[in-house]
Amino acid sequence: MKASAFLYPWDVVGDPDAPARLAGLGVQQVTLAAAYHSTRALTPRHPGRRIVTAEHAAVLYPPDASRWAGRELRPYAQSWVAGEDPYAEAAEALADAGLQVHSWAVLAHNSRLGAEHPDTSVVNAYGDRYPWAPCIAQPAVHAYLVDLAAEAAVRPGTAGTELESCGWYGFAHLHAHDKTSGVTLGDAAQYLMSLCFCADCRAGYASVGLDPEELRDAVRRALEPVWAGSGSDGQGWAGVEKLLGAGLAEATLRWRVQVARGLQDAAVAAVRAAAAQDPAFQVLLHADPASYRTGANTGTDPAHILSTADGVVLPCTGGDPAREAVLGLFAGLSGVLAANFNVVSGMGGSPGTLQRDAAHAASLGATELRLYHAGLASGPDLDAVAGALSALREG
Repeated sequence: MKASAFLYPWDVVGDPDAPARLAGLGVQQVTLAAAYHSTRALTPRHPGRRIVTAEHAAVLYPPDASRWAGRELRPYAQSWVAGEDPYAEAAEALADAGLQVHSWAVLAHNSRLGAEHPDTSVVNAYGDRYPWAPCIAQPAVHAYLVDLAAEAAVRPGTAGTELESCGWYGFAHLHAHDKTSGVTLGDAAQYLMSLCFCADCRAGYASVGLDPEELRDAVRRALEPVWAGSGSDGQGWAGVEKLLGAGLAEATLRWRVQVARGLQDAAVAAVRAAAAQDPAFQVLLHADPASYRTGANTGTDPAHILSTADGVVLPCTGGDPAREAVLGLFAGLSGVLAANFNVVSGMGGSPGTLQRDAAHAASLGATELRLYHAGLASGPDLDAVAGALSALREG
């Protein structure tokens, strides 16, 4: 199976040994961040640093001034990696080591955008804004994300792309000093807390026969037992229907699926147009087969997304049932099914079981592997990855 490791440009820029070290893992590809959200990242093997603080969402290349001239929403430049074009510098070094490079573009996840343009953010049923979550139903946000996808995906020396957060983002967020675990929120409460009530979404609910004010009140009532700790909000879509009622739940999902598909279809089309000179350019989406889910792995309909994109990157860390639930919904469909495994032990990954877990994913139809994250993993974690990939090749 073809394997690719996720990487940041700052893992390579300034470290001449990084490309050979990556190639030595046994991967054939690197998925390199071109547009990314804010983060604080460890660089355990870099000769010049140990911590990179990416203070805000930014692109890791010089954005095209002519594309963004006069536009209120536009990508932010980075200042924490030396050089004019860290992405291009890293991509060239990796290619020289024999590795194919695909870009990694994070779209609807941008806290600085929400801080500077608060009206672009998702607004929950209580009126709280989520500055990290741009509302993809807003035409200006949609246009910005589509153009960002096209620009960030198709960089020089890049043979394909993986689009993360290409859909609804919501309540869940790995936020700085997060203090949201006092009440456990399951699938249903997460969904209800992710419903947006900005002006565009209110109009959208009305278009599917809902009264936005009545819906907002219904969401608040549905969540009261959750806040009181007197009832479980349930798991899966059945839990959403239990809390909100099947009719209201179905109508909200109908609107949100329509919006998400519109963004996904437009983003993939824009990337293909930008890569028109390279017919083999591959477009994958980080996805979850449950259409109501939000976040980095955005909810999709398996058949639809594989009729639009070349494939998907699917979360496969965890036990066999978790993989079966994700990959099983793509059974019989054609396209790239990349099983994504966390290989950083300190972040909940299991590099020691990668050989077995990857073989299980392959038995369920996975065609490729993604390994998160070669720059963050410890030396022993990377040794375990190299051993697992070697055993998989021999097997």
